[in-house]
Amino acid sequence: MKIEGKVFVVTGGASGLGAATATHLIGQGAKVIMVDMNHQLGEEMQKRLGEKSKFVQLDVTDEVAVEQFFKNVEQDYAQLNGLINCAGIGPSAKVLGKNGIHALDAFQKVLNINVAGTFNMLRFAADVISRYALPAGEEDRGVIINTASVAAFDGQIGQSAYAASKGAVVAMTLPLARELAQHAIRVMTIAPGIMETPMLKSLPQNVQDALGEMVPFPKRLAKPEEFAQLVGHICENSYLNGETIRLDGAIRMQPK
Repeated sequence: MKIEGKVFVVTGGASGLGAATATHLIGQGAKVIMVDMNHQLGEEMQKRLGEKSKFVQLDVTDEVAVEQFFKNVEQDYAQLNGLINCAGIGPSAKVLGKNGIHALDAFQKVLNINVAGTFNMLRFAADVISRYALPAGEEDRGVIINTASVAAFDGQIGQSAYAASKGAVVAMTLPLARELAQHAIRVMTIAPGIMETPMLKSLPQNVQDALGEMVPFPKRLAKPEEFAQLVGHICENSYLNGETIRLDGAIRMQPK
């Protein structure tokens, strides 16, 4: 797939991994519709990225709103070539904590946003992508890239909900790739390690340094731009399909 001239939707596009991804794709000549719940940051991103970008405030778990969003994308752009799902939350709570047992609604909220939200976006995106002709000289009709986490494989104490949600994203990858192959749509997942996100950047420098030291090599936090570069490579490499790639500097998380 050639990125130039293509249309992508990026969830969580107002900051962090989503913002870096939108910036990278636009830099390669794509048009990007960023969705996020943070209206202020989203508008700032749109101004920064210019006319090839658009921001839409959207709750990825809202079935009606998401369906209408993709109808608008189809009407405004007359094409869709990819979806990059970066939206998600990662709260921490122990099953048996100081203030009692893990709240069920808190567990369900994580699954709703990280799993149902991801699935809600990709099902409508796949439907739109599948209706367009293959670009001349290309094998891909489109690509869907979801975001998991190394917590899917070695989640830490307090990450039961988060690990479960990211494990589900990983588990969806192969069956989705198998099903959507008939439509020439690839499905991939990226499982980042410790990323230099706004949340982590707000921590004291000594804490950031300690986290970086946990990584075998290179001993630092991963940069959102490195995530975005991997997204770009997945888009362009048509033989990458049905797999989860760990982007983690070889880290294997300890229990806590």
